[in-house]
Amino acid sequence: MTASTTTIWLAILVGGVGTYAIRGSFIAVYGRLELPAGVENALRFVPAAVLAALVVPELAQVDGTPIAQSGLPPGDAIVRLLASDRLLAGLLAAVAAYVTEDVLATIVVGMGALLALGAL
Repeated sequence: MTASTTTIWLAILVGGVGTYAIRGSFIAVYGRLELPAGVENALRFVPAAVLAALVVPELAQVDGTPIAQSGLPPGDAIVRLLASDRLLAGLLAAVAAYVTEDVLATIVVGMGALLALGAL
């Protein structure tokens, strides 16, 4: 069974409006609340935590399989992980992020390293 073009566009529209409403509600509520200093301080770390949650699992893979599910003995898994192109490129990108504090430079260094290591 296939969906009609109208149904697909309606689903995209509803998903977009729903996403906008959810994100907008946080902005509207956050602007009107007086949060304790500790909560505001903790919220500063949310973007870094979300980025780490998205990036680290991609770096901790061996041949496209998460390290925990690779079935390799722990010693072999660590050796394979440390020799992976992704992990090295990620580490180089992290160094670039720390040194430059520039998102574009971080992306260029990370992707450049990944492409260069993949060509070897």
